[in-house]
Amino acid sequence: MADQSNNAPEIFELNNGTMQVKISNYGATITSLSVPDNNGKLADVVLGFDSVDPYVKGLAPYFGCIVGRVANRIKEGKFSLNGVDYTLPINKPPNSLHGGNKGFDKKIWEVAGHKKDGDKPFITFKYHSADGEEGYPGAVTVTATYTLTSATTMRLDMEAVPENKDTPISLAQHTYWNLAGHDSGNILDHKIQIWGSHITPVDQYTVPTGEILPVKGTPFDFTEEKRIGESIGEVGLGYDHNYVLDCPDQEKDGLKHAAKLSNSANSRVLNLWTNVPGMQFYTGNYVNGVVGKGNAVYGKHAGVCLETQGFPNAINQSNFPSVVVKAGEKYQHTMLFEFSA
Repeated sequence: MADQSNNAPEIFELNNGTMQVKISNYGATITSLSVPDNNGKLADVVLGFDSVDPYVKGLAPYFGCIVGRVANRIKEGKFSLNGVDYTLPINKPPNSLHGGNKGFDKKIWEVAGHKKDGDKPFITFKYHSADGEEGYPGAVTVTATYTLTSATTMRLDMEAVPENKDTPISLAQHTYWNLAGHDSGNILDHKIQIWGSHITPVDQYTVPTGEILPVKGTPFDFTEEKRIGESIGEVGLGYDHNYVLDCPDQEKDGLKHAAKLSNSANSRVLNLWTNVPGMQFYTGNYVNGVVGKGNAVYGKHAGVCLETQGFPNAINQSNFPSVVVKAGEKYQHTMLFEFSA
């Protein structure tokens, strides 16, 4: 496998005449995504930077990237698999977060295919994760393909194949959304509906306790559409919780409805569909004065993340759906982002 570090980080474009997306090979990161409102006015609805430099310098709190080998937290950075104990970097003490010190979000991915415009523009990124990288067992080949499947729809297909050892794999797309525009302030007036009637409650370090609790009658209930800010004061810093996507709704392309995010100010709507069991609903609680695109200053709650995923710390919780992928088998995670006005 060629040394991928020789590739320079850069930004690529996808444009189908209605929506425009900019994506970097650094972390397979969405840096910009512009969609029209009900008057046809375009706005960039993701938090990020104008160039790749701030991402490479580590100034982004996971803006727009794909995180892995395992998204979210692994308790105390430890797990056992097939009788072997593994230790991971503790990059968010006392836990390991989003793949460790240098997860997939901080790697330069190879561009394996790119069609900039026309019908169904796409870009495919490929990354080879070595055996033992960030403490994880076995080499893994990962691909991520972003496709503009219709005028205002983007699809992300993530696949990973462990080559020689079983290993935990759970990728997540960590974009921060603000449907009023990335520079419009906080998302507390956005409304959201989440097709999940349970959450996996967490301890003081944001690691699931192993319980699966109903949201009914709690500030976590978004089974009916409501303002994100309505009860956010009752949940500490804000929402940073994994929802169990267990509310059957109509399917689309074999995917289940995960969330519907809307902003009444300009009527942009994002419907998210996926094939994985969980979704981290995160309200940008730790964003603090980050200077982003066009010198916009992103503060607390400047964006909302809808990270479909395997359950956090599932490798250590036998009652959670397994995130272990056997050698030679294929991990497949699809997200469909459907914009409307």
